[in-house]
Amino acid sequence: MSVNIPVLYEDNHLLVVEKPFNMLSQGDLTGDRDLLSLLKQSLKEKYNKPGNVYLGLVHRLDRPAGGVIVFAKTSKAAARLSAQIKDRSLVRCYLAVVRGLLPEARAALQHYLVKDRKTNRVTVVDKQNKQAKAAKLTYQVLANTSNLTLVHVQLHTGRAHQVRVQFAACGHPLYGDQRYGKAVNRPGEQLALWAHTITLRHPTLKKKMTFYSHPPRILPWTLFDLDFSPPLCYDD
Repeated sequence: MSVNIPVLYEDNHLLVVEKPFNMLSQGDLTGDRDLLSLLKQSLKEKYNKPGNVYLGLVHRLDRPAGGVIVFAKTSKAAARLSAQIKDRSLVRCYLAVVRGLLPEARAALQHYLVKDRKTNRVTVVDKQNKQAKAAKLTYQVLANTSNLTLVHVQLHTGRAHQVRVQFAACGHPLYGDQRYGKAVNRPGEQLALWAHTITLRHPTLKKKMTFYSHPPRILPWTLFDLDFSPPLCYDD
């Protein structure tokens, strides 16, 4: 594999890696390099497998975001992990840097979202909208600078662009978000959204496992002198 993709964990059923920012999770019409294809090719070469390699994409990360992401190496594992996502026992936590100072140190955000598939843009709508899907996250403030806030985010639903859209709707778009925070972010700034931890039950061993990764040592992360190592997930 020409691109260095850090492997956080691998066994016969799971492959957990750190997705680089600005890479697609799965191929799309752009034809740009994507993580799923790279990993399939890597497994094919590593284990000298003939034919197609099975690798199930259990969940996605936004293209500009990075961090921990889980793949299933068997169809049984894919089905069981998908069931965990559906019953919300698979827990995903993020680190994000948002513009401005948040009014509460810890709070829940709840909105209703609609995605326009033609523009790949998500909008906050009224609950009565027939296409609306409920979105909920819980955040905790970890640190502040003069005009930026580092937050820890736990998702309770897995909607497209959810973290970015919900904070933008509250007037605090993510640092570097060119789609939902264009008015306050400069071109070239890297989106500050990092998938920090994933907690799940192993699909066959049934034991609880937590995987985590660190945000890159670039702006704006370097503005906050914190140890991101311990898993920070918490229950609502």
